[in-house]
Amino acid sequence: MFDKLLEAQKKAEEIKSRLDTISVSAEVEGGKISVISTANKSLTSIHIDPDFLKDADSEELEELLLTAINKALQQAEQVSQTEMQAATRDMMGGLGGLFGK
Repeated sequence: MFDKLLEAQKKAEEIKSRLDTISVSAEVEGGKISVISTANKSLTSIHIDPDFLKDADSEELEELLLTAINKALQQAEQVSQTEMQAATRDMMGGLGGLFGK
């Protein structure tokens, strides 16, 4: 049983490492603002179109940035949950022998 727990811990670490390599992105205002994040919810890039930036007021820019960031983080959460669910199914299949299944 201890081996199975170590295996589960190793699998969780592998998933975390894999999530660092998966990128998700979100755009607002037709791509004038874009945000890229890892599936571990770490922002890696924010791009604001220079022409849009010239004409935008600070309040509008702040609202759009928040929207883009939240969209990217929601996508990251979805990817993370999908990866964790798949790993959980795999682990539960491997643990079935422990419970007489």
